[in-house]
Amino acid sequence: MAVVELRFSALPEHVRTARLVAAAVARRAGVDEAVLDEVRLAVGEACSRAVGLHQNSGISAPVKVALIEEEKQFSIEVGDEAPHATPGDTPGAAQDAEEIEEDEMGLAVISGLVDDVEVTTGQDGGLIRMTWPTAPPAAALL
Repeated sequence: MAVVELRFSALPEHVRTARLVAAAVARRAGVDEAVLDEVRLAVGEACSRAVGLHQNSGISAPVKVALIEEEKQFSIEVGDEAPHATPGDTPGAAQDAEEIEEDEMGLAVISGLVDDVEVTTGQDGGLIRMTWPTAPPAAALL
C-alpha cells in the first residue's frame, strides 16, 4: 500500500494544488482517465469544505489529505480538525444553521461525484474518505 500525505494551510489558494496532486496520484494508481475529472472535483469540494470549517472555527492546524493506493482501489481521505455537530446538538444561531446547510450541500456534491464515500465527524474533527476502483496494470493483462 502506497500513501502520499499532503498537509496545507487552511487557505483557499491551496485547494487547487491539492486537486492537481490528487489527480496525478490517481492517474499513477490506475484510476480510469474518464473519472479523473470527478476525482479533481470531489477533492476540490472536500478540501474547500475543510478550509471553510477551519476558517469558521478559527483553527490554524493544516488540512490533511491522504492519497492511498491499494491493490484494487484508490482512496483519498480529507481530514479537518473543526468540531462538528453531533446528533442531538442544536444550532445556536442563524449563522450556525447557514454553516450546517452549506456543509450538507458540499457533502451532497461529493456524494454525487463519488459512488463510495464515507463521512465521519465528531467534536475533534471530521474525515471524508472517497474511493475509486483501479484498473489492473497493463502488463498483468498480457
